[in-house]
Amino acid sequence: MVLFWDRYHGVVGAAATRLYMPERVTDDLDVLLHDDDAHVAALKLRDAGFTHQGPKSIGCDRWISPADFPIDVLFGRANWVKDALAEARTNPDGQGLPVLPLPHLVLMKFVASRAQDVADIARMLGQATEEQLGQVRAAFARWLPGEDEDLESLILLGQLEYQNS
Repeated sequence: MVLFWDRYHGVVGAAATRLYMPERVTDDLDVLLHDDDAHVAALKLRDAGFTHQGPKSIGCDRWISPADFPIDVLFGRANWVKDALAEARTNPDGQGLPVLPLPHLVLMKFVASRAQDVADIARMLGQATEEQLGQVRAAFARWLPGEDEDLESLILLGQLEYQNS
């Protein structure tokens, strides 16, 4: 499924997490674009019939599709965002949506640090393979050095949750 954009974008939020953990309910689709693409993305969305609802308090723009479905567009400018969006193209979910790879999704959610994001991180990492955990640890070592203790705590919390269920 191509949303509206011929450049790199990646699905994030609940729709993305279902690739890495049991699905949770959501009423929208969250899409990440690079900050450099903000103006062109707005034009493309309008041309595709989307209606801009304005910014949300969490730092994204809410758009409503012609079918009345909400899409939240987030813009990132961190050094890893362009790589993450390029990799998302080769990481589709069951519907063909380009999903951010686990290491980048965890980075994004860690930086956001909302309660739901922290819960998502623990659940995703609680089911991750050792290879995936190694990739996440490497991403943190490169992009968020010094946060390894918090990362290890989230891994442990996630693993404990799944051991007790």
